[in-house]
Amino acid sequence: QFVESGGGLVQPGGSLRLSCEFSDFSLDDYAIGWFRRAPGEDHDRDAISCLSKFEGPIYWIDSMKGRITMSIDNAKNTVYLQMNNLRPEDTGVYYCGAGFRGCGDRRYFGSWGQGTRVTVSS
Repeated sequence: QFVESGGGLVQPGGSLRLSCEFSDFSLDDYAIGWFRRAPGEDHDRDAISCLSKFEGPIYWIDSMKGRITMSIDNAKNTVYLQMNNLRPEDTGVYYCGAGFRGCGDRRYFGSWGQGTRVTVSS
């Protein structure tokens, strides 16, 4: 189970740190990834980043590279996504989910949390 938090309304150039608290989940068995659903998208999610016991963090989304950092606090069972210099196109609902085939295949992610909404607007 994943519970995301930390979203909100931020002006362009601002920063947010998203959190994803996980339970009944182990990085010994699965990867964990951040994904985003853009406004108007009903089904597709943009793959943002991934971390597993064996690799990562890996940053998939070219438009956010250099502005995001994924990290984990194992003591708190929480992964974070620090996002800096945010842009309007970063707007969306951000989810974390389990990677059933590690970070190697973005298609095999699921068990999504409820998401946290990020709106970048002036």
